[in-house]
Amino acid sequence: MSDAENWALLLVRLGLGVVMLLHGWNHWRGKGGIDGTAGWFGGLGLTRPRLQAWFSVLTELGAGALLILGLGTPLACAAVVGVMLVAGLLAHRRNGFFVFKDGYEYVLVLSLVAIALAAFGPGAASIDEAADIAVVGWAGAGIALGGGVVGTAALLAAFYRPQAAVSEES
Repeated sequence: MSDAENWALLLVRLGLGVVMLLHGWNHWRGKGGIDGTAGWFGGLGLTRPRLQAWFSVLTELGAGALLILGLGTPLACAAVVGVMLVAGLLAHRRNGFFVFKDGYEYVLVLSLVAIALAAFGPGAASIDEAADIAVVGWAGAGIALGGGVVGTAALLAAFYRPQAAVSEES
């Protein structure tokens, strides 16, 4: 891989990692904090919304940190895909495509970037490469896409009840 390609992967990895860290931080410490995030998740039809809020915070902070380090990159990308797929399906799909109408454009782009990053790998400036544990190509992309889809399906099967009144239980 050329120096330019390694720099590009580092920039993409750091950018996506910082975005995920900030998402997690906002859900935890932003306006409304965990209680506000839980209320929003409950309004989307997720049961145990406080638990969901903490799942979201830990997943986003964890994925962001792993991406920045370049450690377990396909798994971190799977976490990004899963979080964005849940957001896209529950919060943005009904609003159409464009982000300025609160549509799914943004979450789609983050998911596609995560899948592409998993396919290309974390680049030379990563723990995965230094430890010779990088999983790239179809395997990396498959882990990111498959893990995200399976995680989303499991979460929705266990916790999505759009018709039920959702309480603030944890």
